[in-house]
Amino acid sequence: MRQLEEEAKQYMEQKYDNINFSSYQEMAAETAVYKSEHQVIYPALGLAAEAGEVANKVKKILRDGKFDREAIADEVGDCLWYIAALCRDLNVDMVELARGNLRKLHDRKVRGVIQGSGDKR
Repeated sequence: MRQLEEEAKQYMEQKYDNINFSSYQEMAAETAVYKSEHQVIYPALGLAAEAGEVANKVKKILRDGKFDREAIADEVGDCLWYIAALCRDLNVDMVELARGNLRKLHDRKVRGVIQGSGDKR
């Protein structure tokens, strides 16, 4: 039994080594345990909560003067999971989402409106 567990662990580590947005989204879905009637709502609320935890860790830099890179990164990772879950629920490929976002930002930069405000710049 122990050998089987070790082989499974090695298999997963190999999968992790070759990760990209598409494979991450697929693997994250394997750990999504919420009711189908809570699709979109559950991961959106979870994302907001995790983003708040990121902000809280950063806030503690001001209060305590201590920068805990690992703790902040861990919370950012939780945000990534919720983004993957939300994308899955919306039937959006994270690769396409990332490409579209970069195109939008590049276009704004070229037009000189990257520092403006509002969705439609």
